Formats: sequence, structure tokens, C-alpha cells
Amino acid sequence: MRNSFGNVFTLTTFGESHGPAVGGVVDGMPAGIKVDTDFIQHELDRRRPGQSSITTSRQEPDQVELLSGIFEGHTTGCPIGFIVRNQNQHSQDYDELRKLFRPSHADFTYYYKYGTRDHRGGGRSSARITLSRVVAGALAKLALRQIGITIEAYTSQVGPIALEHDYRHYDLSLTESNAVRCPDAQKAAEMEQFIREIKAEGDTIGGIISCVIKGCPAGLGEPEFDKLHAQLAHAMLSINAVKGFEYGEGFAGVTQRGSEQNDVFMPHESHETHKSYETYKSYETYKPHESHPSPATLTNHSGGIQGGISNGQDIYFRVAFKPVATLLREQDTIDVDGHATTFTAHGRHDPCVLPRAVPVVEAMAAMTLLDHYLLAKMSRF
Repeated sequence: MRNSFGNVFTLTTFGESHGPAVGGVVDGMPAGIKVDTDFIQHELDRRRPGQSSITTSRQEPDQVELLSGIFEGHTTGCPIGFIVRNQNQHSQDYDELRKLFRPSHADFTYYYKYGTRDHRGGGRSSARITLSRVVAGALAKLALRQIGITIEAYTSQVGPIALEHDYRHYDLSLTESNAVRCPDAQKAAEMEQFIREIKAEGDTIGGIISCVIKGCPAGLGEPEFDKLHAQLAHAMLSINAVKGFEYGEGFAGVTQRGSEQNDVFMPHESHETHKSYETYKSYETYKPHESHPSPATLTNHSGGIQGGISNGQDIYFRVAFKPVATLLREQDTIDVDGHATTFTAHGRHDPCVLPRAVPVVEAMAAMTLLDHYLLAKMSRF
């Protein structure tokens, strides 16, 4: 079972939803990065359960304990170990699941693959495991911050309620101003009310999280099997409940002609230099030719990636989440012997995963970008 992510900057996770703790080991973190523990905890607080009435009522402090790889407030270049202790499990809520498989959960597939499974809250397949990604993503963000790369995600659709424009039409600083994490106050209120109605029916709903990466230099991504958009897709599709990924114009672009889609380059004399070597001197990174800075384009239908390699423009993408599989209503299913049965889920569950998934999407994007930044450093003298 592969529990590691990344090539140079890597994360290995461990733990189960109802075990003593969830944690991980980050390796490949550059040395000398100032570690802002308040920022790391803030990122975890954005993901933690019980933060609003439209999320699970499970109450967990989710306090991270950094165990290694940090000395006098800075990274040492050695592995960073961390744990977050589980403190509010209600394992008895899952006793009836020991002998049956819940529809659209990982119960059956885990059991079929390993011949055993932890039925308490989904065990290893629980979305609680994503907190390890958030810690590692926060560390990656701290490193990316030094080279001017920022990552912002937000809820852009819940069920049929969707934002009408892309990220350029919104003030993303407003994303954290409401429980659903949507930068449009009116749409956010509609989404929140809709989630409340779904929750009252014992049902769940899915939606879309959009994300934009700004300040990314040209040249990140490998040209064949590890294209940058392929790696971002891999990262996003590894998140619980994710069913779809598209970047740039995505599927909407198939109705346009090439003459409408092509991103025309602007001559250097017609725009300010988009990036310069000085921006990327940190970490003694690869050196773009100072006489040939990344050109700007009139449009960005490509979503900041061409030929699998970043082109210096904004990278933007969307991630589709299915409705949470746990319904607080009776469902038909089978037991481990294949006999028909019914069950009604108990416990504390999210009616919509999107509000708490926003920081997870950002974390996976941050790890992917830092990993490819460090790979780029190795590819050029």
C-alpha cells in the first residue's frame, strides 16, 4: 500500500480515523525555512471538524505536534515528523458496520483487497487522514511564500448553485468570511442554506472547488509522464470524494476553435517583465535566461501550463467532489456474506465536504508545486 506522495518533497502518512493519532513524515523540505507554527495550526483549524453548523459535529482540537526536523524555529533539512492525536472518537457508532458494507464507501474494496478492514469511521480510508496533507501543505506553503508563489482555493459550486465567473471576477480575500468558503457573499448564503436543507433531509450534496496558483515561474513540470497538470490531477484525485479534475478552460473549451483558444504571446516591449531572475534566487534555483524573461500572453486559456510545463501565467483548475456517501437515512446493502440487509448510519458526518476540503486542495497543490520547483532546480545548472 503506497502511503507516500512526491519525488523530492515527500509526505508519508500514517494513522486511522479512530486510532490514537494521525500523522506523517515530511522529507525533502529545504533547510533554513522559518517555521510559523501558528500558520500551520491555522491551516489545520480551517480543515478541522465542528467548525460550523454545516459540518460534522465531531469536536477535535487537531493540535499538531512537530517532532523533528525543526531547530530554533527553522527547518534543518532533516525529516519533519508530526502527529495529531485523536480525542473525540465515538467508535460505538460504527459497531453495526463490522459485518456489512456501506454503499459507495471503501468498506468492500478494502476488505476485498486486504481480507480485513478497520470498520470504525472508515479507518484508513476516512477523510480525517487528510489532516496530514494539510500539515505538509502548510510547510510547503511556507517555502513557496519565499519565492512569491501563492495558492488560493474556494468553493465555486454546491449542487446546482454555482458562481457565474472565474477567479478574476472575485475578491478571494473574502473566501474565509463565511462557513461555506465562497468569495461571493450572496452565493455563499444560498449555498449554506441549501446545505442546511440537505442536512435536514438526512442527505448529502457535492460540488466544485476552484483553485488559482499565482507567481509560479515558467519551467515547472516534466515533459512526458510527469506533466505538471498530470501531477496536479494526481494530487487532487487522491483526495477523498474527488471525482473530477480540469484545468484552464477544461471541458468548456471543446466548443471553441483553435483560433479562439490559442494564447497569443505579447512582445516584451508591450508589457512589464512578468518574472525576473531576481525573484527566484532563493534556494539557488535553476536560472531562467535573464535576457529572456517569461513573456505574457493576451489570454490564459491554457491555465498556465503548456506542453506539461508551467509558462509563468496563473495556473487555475477545478476539482469536483461527489456527495458524501454516508446518509443519515435507511439504505439497502449487503453483509460480508453477500446477504441483503439494510442499515441507517449513525454518528457525526458532513452533509457537504467542500467547506473543509478547501484547505486540503490548497495543501495538495502546494506540495505538488514545491516538489516540481525542487525537481526543476535539479534539472539545470
